[in-house]
Amino acid sequence: MDLDISLAKTPSLLRRIGALLYDSVLLLGVLMLAVMLVVIPYGLITDASPYENPIHRMLMQGYLSAVFVGFYAFFWTHGGQTLGMRAWRFRVILDNGENLTTRDALRRFGWATVSLLPGGIGLWWCLFDRDGLAWHDRRSGSRLVMLQRPAKRG
Repeated sequence: MDLDISLAKTPSLLRRIGALLYDSVLLLGVLMLAVMLVVIPYGLITDASPYENPIHRMLMQGYLSAVFVGFYAFFWTHGGQTLGMRAWRFRVILDNGENLTTRDALRRFGWATVSLLPGGIGLWWCLFDRDGLAWHDRRSGSRLVMLQRPAKRG
């Protein structure tokens, strides 16, 4: 679904943060499930925790990082919305109005990580940007756009 981005409004910083908070609750549950799927069988087999062995701890951290990235990449490439973005009525698209590919989603995630690390300054930037874009929006060639409210049935 291509959108005319010249007509699309950009979500406010408050909406962005609201979606991040909403997604963090869901992501916490996903990460807990991911941990459980490894720690329980590992403990039954070895009678230990994967966190006791440094190599296993690094493997676990890599696995959980992949789950984290996969969460966003999946939602951004399948409809352009996480559940938080759906609740706050916006989605992510490329600057040309097209949907994100997996490569685009990974690029956006990488730039978002860089953008959020220094105290979220890259996100706060959207308050000063002429188009309301954060650093990672600009660097990844993608943007968030507001969606219309669904028509009332009745």
